[in-house]
Amino acid sequence: MVKVLGLGDNVCDVYLHTRTMYPGGQAVNFAVYARMLGAESDFMGVFGKDAVADHVQASLDSHGVGHSHCRIYEGENGFARVTLVDGDRVFKGSNKGGVLQQHPIYLEKEDLEYADGFNLIHTTNNGFTDGLLPALHGLSPLVSYDFSYRWNEEDRVERVCPYIDFAFLSCSDLNDEETEKLCRKLHEKGCGVVTATRGSKGATVFDGDRFYRQLPDYVTPVDTMGAGDSFATAMLITILKKLETQPEGNWKNSEIRAEILPEALKAAAVFSAGTCLKNGAFGDGVPVPKTEHDRIYREL
Repeated sequence: MVKVLGLGDNVCDVYLHTRTMYPGGQAVNFAVYARMLGAESDFMGVFGKDAVADHVQASLDSHGVGHSHCRIYEGENGFARVTLVDGDRVFKGSNKGGVLQQHPIYLEKEDLEYADGFNLIHTTNNGFTDGLLPALHGLSPLVSYDFSYRWNEEDRVERVCPYIDFAFLSCSDLNDEETEKLCRKLHEKGCGVVTATRGSKGATVFDGDRFYRQLPDYVTPVDTMGAGDSFATAMLITILKKLETQPEGNWKNSEIRAEILPEALKAAAVFSAGTCLKNGAFGDGVPVPKTEHDRIYREL
């Protein structure tokens, strides 16, 4: 069975208009979506000690996502404040990861041995994990990284791309020519496969040999939270499942990629569209506890 690790951030997305909080964070979303898609998945990150952290952990348990190598520290868990405008999530501030800022993830020998047991490790720009990438690159799993909108930070591109096999970028404001140029740039910096998602304009993928394109499955969104994460997860899990049926090491073969990527992109579009039809990244919403109101609703 395909086995993957989400490494990095966890939060609760607090919907201000309904006073409901939903578990999320890019690395958590990846781990939960991967489990939904039939993979074995774990999450590794940092939790605070509060009701927000408790809810994220309970949600991971309910979805069968392991989190045995997480750290827990006194202080606030990460949270983000959100509202919806015509089904599109709009962020209204956060506590910048909470305890994760003061206690970024580190990898001891046993953590590296644990991480080496996965087929793929997925991390993100929000997880304070950039410094871990050289060590992860030396392990056997493939490594993917979600830049989100931070692909225009040159120092980040320089320190991340040499160590990752997959990059995901959010760049809805770019035209086709600009998108292709960006994809080529990140590939030249060392990244294997670059995927640029552009909302209603679909996704563009470059693997160093050719471009692939995928239009979205059009739906009227209830909530776009998690749409990009679900696209990335379904694409990656489909690739890994297909590779299980192929000889070892064939991902470097451009013809194998040409066979697998179109199917992976189609699966990603379908799964991402389904994500947009539920509230929160993957549901599991609960009322914001009264004990958390003051700090969550204060001005950040």
